Amino acid sequence: MLDLLRQRLPDYQRTELPLALPEAAVLMPLVDAPDPRVILTVRSSSMPTHAGEVAFPGGKRDPGDRNLLMTALRESHEEVGLESRYVDVLGQLSPVASRYGMKVTPFVGIVHPDAPLQAEPGEIEQIFQVPLRFFLEETPELSSPIDFFGRRFRIPSYYYEDKRIWGLTAFMILELINHVYDAGIQFDVTGLPEEDNI
Repeated sequence: MLDLLRQRLPDYQRTELPLALPEAAVLMPLVDAPDPRVILTVRSSSMPTHAGEVAFPGGKRDPGDRNLLMTALRESHEEVGLESRYVDVLGQLSPVASRYGMKVTPFVGIVHPDAPLQAEPGEIEQIFQVPLRFFLEETPELSSPIDFFGRRFRIPSYYYEDKRIWGLTAFMILELINHVYDAGIQFDVTGLPEEDNI
């Protein structure tokens, strides 16, 4: 599975997000294993935004960050203790806008299976892992279309054990598996005929 990811991700065509928004970045970490796993977090209930939600490690770009990749790696180290030397970054996906007015750029990285992880209790309530094949085998629940920054989307939700993986995190997962594994799950319904938006 990861061999296909390494082969196909370089062909990904990013689309820009022409919005003047503050920038953030996340790491989409996949554990290098025969059955690859996606590392996700549950954000602390005390956080000012996305409290209690499932998310990839990441956060706002700091003035000292040379680029957004540095943001993603720095935040991953701060939130889950993941050191950059354990991460092989394969590329980045298109930026997406969060409902809190941030432009978020995801970076895809393969993580060494021996990489130690430690949740930062002020920000992260829990670290958990989901087999990548789960997202290939399960069809997400899709909301009715909503208008968001001039486009129309269905908001995807996955349910894994007692976790709901939805919103921006699910968008990023779908973008990845649609490109690499031809999942064919359409969530951006901008420009479709109205009868197809129901």
